[in-house]
Amino acid sequence: MEFTAKQIADLIQGRVEGDENAKVTTFAKIEEGVPGAISFLSNPKYTHYIYDTLSSVVLINEDVELEKPVSPTLIRVKNAYECVAKLLQFYESMKPRKTGIDPLASIAASAKIGKDVYIGAFTVVGENTVIGDGVQLYPHVVIGDGVAIGEHSTLYPNVTVYQGCKLGNNVTIHAGSVIGADGFGFAPSTDGYDKIPQIGIVIIEDNVEIGANTCIDRSTMGQTVIHKGVKLDNLIQVAHNCEIGENTVMSAQVGLAGSTKIGSWCMVGGQAGFSGHIHVADKTFVGAQCGVIKDTKGRGESLIGSPAMDPKIFFKAKAIYAKLPDMYRQIAQLQRELDQLKQQQ
Repeated sequence: MEFTAKQIADLIQGRVEGDENAKVTTFAKIEEGVPGAISFLSNPKYTHYIYDTLSSVVLINEDVELEKPVSPTLIRVKNAYECVAKLLQFYESMKPRKTGIDPLASIAASAKIGKDVYIGAFTVVGENTVIGDGVQLYPHVVIGDGVAIGEHSTLYPNVTVYQGCKLGNNVTIHAGSVIGADGFGFAPSTDGYDKIPQIGIVIIEDNVEIGANTCIDRSTMGQTVIHKGVKLDNLIQVAHNCEIGENTVMSAQVGLAGSTKIGSWCMVGGQAGFSGHIHVADKTFVGAQCGVIKDTKGRGESLIGSPAMDPKIFFKAKAIYAKLPDMYRQIAQLQRELDQLKQQQ
């Protein structure tokens, strides 16, 4: 596919500076630019690359002032990062989608399969399952009995969806993820631990994307719910009866214990952990490796550290922590001097 700078600018409501007929056929990072590529500049730390990049076109924010002329054609936009995301989405949408059912797939006779569906080799679709129009199930996907998958959803290789779970429209689940495995429920007994049957389901609403090897457990009773617009990274654990609010995003290796409720529009850094049965308010920012052990205070709160605390308190405590060895020596010296004074009395 080939586009001119003018065509791209028209698509994203940008303003061309330079040759509006400059042609691009691929994307590249600005520091790795090549002729025929389009790059973007949104982080000021990368500004120096624009003077040497070989990319033919660069997206740049309207308010960026350059110190000297540049060779690429520039497209000025309000938000370069947002615009490159739109271009990548447009590029992805133009790729032909797979269709057809591989003869090596196993599909139950009672399953209902929509139009323009792709089902790859060795994929299994269980009894009474409903697959919506335009769904893509890549090889080795396993869909249990009674599952419903909405239109235009994509499940990559080796995804497993257990019985009864419900997926909305435009859901993307990357390779190796497991939806609806049993929650971790065991009751102590005299002989060890008795398993508590997990009879609920997982509901994933529209426009959710789930990274590779993420696990979302079915509920003990009722539902584990991932609301619309949620984006989960790789290697995330969502336990039974959890609920994640609309448009919340989570980085890799986050762990949610059972019955945790996360609000809408939250941002969670990598390796953060949440105790069970707590509520996290809307628009809460949780830093990487944060340990959240109780309900949060309200909308817009930021938390870092373990246990989680206000960043101002955390950094004050961190500064004191670095001084603890010296403080310990000083206290020990004061104690020795106090003991000597006592002995002299």
